[in-house]
Amino acid sequence: MFRARSLSCDPPIDLTKMEIPDDEYYQQTERLDYFYRLVKEQLLKYQSPTIGLFPIETIGRSNCSNVRDCVYTAVSVWALALAYRKIDDDYGRTYELEQSAVKCMRGILYCYMRQADKVEQFKTNQSEDSALHSSYHVMSGNTLPESEHHLQIDAVSLYLLYMVQMISSGVQIIYTLDEVAFVQNLVYYVERAYRTPDFGMWGRGNKYNTGKCEVNASSIGMAKAALEATNGFNLFGREGASWSVLYVDPDAHGRNRTILESLLPRESSSKNTDASLIPTCSFPAFAVDNQELKTVTLEKVTRKLKGNYGFRRFLRDGYGTVVEDQNRPYYKPAELKSFDSIECEWPMFFAYMIIDGVFKGDDTQVAEYYNLLRPLMLQRPSGLSQMPKYYYVTRDHIESERKRAHSQIRLPSAQGQGSNIFLWGQSLYIIACLLMEKLLDKSELDPIGRYLDISQRGRSSQINTKYSAFEGTPKDMTVQMAFIAESTRLQATLATYGIQSQTPTQVEPIQIWPHNELIKAYKYIGHSKKLNLTGRPSRPFGSIGTSKIYRILGRTVLCYPLQFDLTDFYMYQDMSLLVDDIKGLVAFVRKSWKMSGRPTFCILIKEEHFSGSQASEMLDMLVMFKMGDCNGIRVRVDRLQTLISQSFVEHLDFQVPDGCAAQLLFSPMTELNVDILPMNRSRRPSTPGPREEGQWTEQDLQELHHKPSWEIIDHIRQFEALNWQSHVLTLLLEREGPNFLTDNGTVEERMNRVYAKAGIRKDWATVRYCASIMRKVIDSLAPSITTLLVRGKVITVGVFRQDERIITRPTTPAEITQIIYGMCQTHDIREAVIQQEMIIALAKLIPVKPQLFDGMLKIRVGWLLHAMRNELKLAWNDNEPLYCLSPHRLHELLQHVLGTKMEHLSNRTWLQRRQFDGALNRTPPKFYDKVWDILDRTPEGMQIADSYLPQQPTLSDMTQTDLNFALRVEQMFSAIAHPEYRQLMVELLTVISVILQRNPELEFKNMVHMDSIIKEAYGHFKEYQKSKNLPYDMDSAFYNIPPAGPHGTTSYLAKVVAVHLLDESPSSFDAQPCQVS
Repeated sequence: MFRARSLSCDPPIDLTKMEIPDDEYYQQTERLDYFYRLVKEQLLKYQSPTIGLFPIETIGRSNCSNVRDCVYTAVSVWALALAYRKIDDDYGRTYELEQSAVKCMRGILYCYMRQADKVEQFKTNQSEDSALHSSYHVMSGNTLPESEHHLQIDAVSLYLLYMVQMISSGVQIIYTLDEVAFVQNLVYYVERAYRTPDFGMWGRGNKYNTGKCEVNASSIGMAKAALEATNGFNLFGREGASWSVLYVDPDAHGRNRTILESLLPRESSSKNTDASLIPTCSFPAFAVDNQELKTVTLEKVTRKLKGNYGFRRFLRDGYGTVVEDQNRPYYKPAELKSFDSIECEWPMFFAYMIIDGVFKGDDTQVAEYYNLLRPLMLQRPSGLSQMPKYYYVTRDHIESERKRAHSQIRLPSAQGQGSNIFLWGQSLYIIACLLMEKLLDKSELDPIGRYLDISQRGRSSQINTKYSAFEGTPKDMTVQMAFIAESTRLQATLATYGIQSQTPTQVEPIQIWPHNELIKAYKYIGHSKKLNLTGRPSRPFGSIGTSKIYRILGRTVLCYPLQFDLTDFYMYQDMSLLVDDIKGLVAFVRKSWKMSGRPTFCILIKEEHFSGSQASEMLDMLVMFKMGDCNGIRVRVDRLQTLISQSFVEHLDFQVPDGCAAQLLFSPMTELNVDILPMNRSRRPSTPGPREEGQWTEQDLQELHHKPSWEIIDHIRQFEALNWQSHVLTLLLEREGPNFLTDNGTVEERMNRVYAKAGIRKDWATVRYCASIMRKVIDSLAPSITTLLVRGKVITVGVFRQDERIITRPTTPAEITQIIYGMCQTHDIREAVIQQEMIIALAKLIPVKPQLFDGMLKIRVGWLLHAMRNELKLAWNDNEPLYCLSPHRLHELLQHVLGTKMEHLSNRTWLQRRQFDGALNRTPPKFYDKVWDILDRTPEGMQIADSYLPQQPTLSDMTQTDLNFALRVEQMFSAIAHPEYRQLMVELLTVISVILQRNPELEFKNMVHMDSIIKEAYGHFKEYQKSKNLPYDMDSAFYNIPPAGPHGTTSYLAKVVAVHLLDESPSSFDAQPCQVS
């Protein structure tokens, strides 16, 4: 055993006298020599001689090396090398230390590159099976038997971040273009961290340690930092050419930033906070731009996790405790409770906080954590200090510690004593000491300036300013716009309204590209035939990516946003929705733009935009932009050639792979020849006539089921109505398949033509029918679901009163397509596409109007549509089917429904009010906390709609603030089929909570059947109504009475609850009245 000692072998550091005068050169070299000895004996002694990795355990024959531990160890060695650069005669130590760090970083690269096939797979599916390993054999770099969960986004991100930091300091890590291509693919690997559940910094996934992963704020933050560091960075350093530059999708970066800020100060669904947020908010990531949010997050971590011996990793963490069963990888139900208040405390987080204090210039914080860490360090016989991995509570002190937190003496872990060195913690200790003693400056440890405010980052840290870098932007930044008309005829029409535009021909040599051409160009970024890597996945670009000017292989390119591409989805054939979304995109680009130069927005004006009755909306928007304003945002409209000088220009340079030159034939947008337009295209009626739609009946369609296919083809034109043609084509599609040849093309081709015609005519019922039959999916559906999830919501997809599928984690586009069409299409053809519209609309609303979602933890899309159908009739006096509304009107109805509160419905019956709130799944404030309190007083648990919630292990596995507990309650409610009954159940639980709160001596002795209580309450109501000769049926009478009042639902429910409590309570309480109000 080692005895506790001061932080180093020398006397304690005087923090007030840490400046080293120039005349004290000898003292400086002496201190550096001490740390050199420390690094040699405690770190480099254990470095693999073959590939440079470091082992997890430094005793015995440990052959396992962890990527995260290796990176931190390499960083400490590199940090000492930086400190030695200030010494004139360093005995070759600077070079030795630098190369030791480089060897480790290249060793990790070697291990990663041997799994290039996994990187290629992960770009498309983000599954655990395709994840890079987090541990390798320390000598050979081989993968090890599956003993842990490898999907840890933060480890790969940390590696990328410090690769950039080290190269920026002048060392060389990357040697070949194949290595450049691989690192570019690592960037693609981490880009989707915002929607990738992983196992986090601790490798255990959620708090319950059951092998389940979740979205972690710490992983997203580290990925965001890596993306910001790598964007526009040249991996060959100052000697590099354009082919060695890394590229980052700015929209992916923006999503990571937005979702990180949405999650914080939480770590995840199961963890209210986590110590892993310290390196996310501070050194090394500095990932949180919002200083107030950063402060709140770190204060929460400190308040909940700080102890006398370090920080706990998270609440109820069993790792290292004496009661944890080391023979089982996962915990049993209710086992978490046994770790409460005895979690191990890790002193390395004191070192993190010392480093944080140095970067902030907060000497008080540095002194505080220095004094806390100092007595925790252990002294080896050699006189060198080392840090234990953690401190634990011994078995005989467990109960005393639980009774009074932080009262018991803890012992250091075996790792961190003797020759068993905890390399991660020891590395942080060395870095903290170098900074405290001013042997190393913070700007040297962070040469790319991560610690600086975002407004001060960017160009100052880039080796080549020709390429992009994320940086701060002025608050009054102007958004530039170029109006591009697709034909000269349209240009002339616009000119009559005083709107100047250009055609694609007139902007030459600049080219206007659709987004799919930009996707084609980007697929060669990171392409490597030797490694079988294909470059960037074929996914669309967002509005930030399309607001850049690109230089691509000698071409100057501007790409128009996806919203102008009508081949994507039918929603943007609704001009009102398109106009609203363009305004929203301008606001989003202005808010999210983090690059030098101005964003340049391409407004593509099509012939279709001026057909029908909605043309004035597009015209009004263009006039507003021409006047230099977009809802308070400054806009500048000019010729594209004029705008380039102040635009942000991205140089997209890459080497064309052998044999691929023929594939690089890009197809820019060309000017539309109006002579080949269909006759009277712009004069199509905006809506179908009622006579046309009424010419056929369901019986006509049924008769076709018994006819052969060749005869059905003849009946396609039996009626002119597009909805008739779509139904007949569906019959052929189901019978013969999409490639069945008719007299005018295949079935699929004809269905697409009907779909296009219906869009022009604004026949939304037929458009939605065709879209669903062709299983169309909105490109942004998966990111929209992620947006809702990270804001603490869960989503269910399915038709009202039918089976639903709950979505609690981000899904891939293929998965969500299968879920939506599988759950909806068999019940209602159009429901599958309407629910997609709803998800998109909800994701747009929740960031800008979060108050609309108050009290809604679970968004049941099918139930929400049910509420909208009722509201359409009751509030808007419209009996039109929901699927006949335009997408924009549907969005307006959604916003109206979400903005309507119970108090706004005073003109409705109580049945209608309960149906409305129940369909929206609303709950009162602190509702789930109240259910927790009820469960705490119900030893045998409770049952709702045949769904049982036991007291144990629920209360042992979860805490009152766990989001997962609220989700468990909502899971019980999912079995309720009627909105009004769900709302009555919410009222019942609120009543029970009030009674228990006012009568602390009472509790339920038996399992509580909530449905039975409502049934009994209805029985009392029925008796009373009969006595007064009043109606007493459940639907029209019981649901229709108000909650309050002497004969309201609350009085009937409270009466039954009181009887149950008093009958079940001990006899000593029988005489006590039950306090209800």
